[in-house]
Amino acid sequence: MVDSQHAELFAQELTPSESPRYREEQMTPSVRDNKAQSRFELEVEGDVAFANYRLAPDTVIINHTETPRALRGRGIASALVKGALELIRADGLKVVAGCSFVVDYLRKHPEFSDLMT
Repeated sequence: MVDSQHAELFAQELTPSESPRYREEQMTPSVRDNKAQSRFELEVEGDVAFANYRLAPDTVIINHTETPRALRGRGIASALVKGALELIRADGLKVVAGCSFVVDYLRKHPEFSDLMT
């Protein structure tokens, strides 16, 4: 049985923008492939974290990742690499980790092991 205090809470409806999940999804930026500069990018608060890459037949070689100092320690680089790997998977390509951060990320995230050559 629901008491009157909880009944009031259940009766209140949240609009989509008031929902915590909605706010989280709206605040989660997406990774883009900047083909002109051969890098994946993640813009956060006006700064851009990026992962440079080279293309080889059926393969993307990520050779450098960089996160602006103001964004460090917040999981931005991990979000960048995750988004890049999802884009690589969507394109049906494989990945070669050419920088230590990506090597470590792949070691910790076996869900992307199918992308490794």
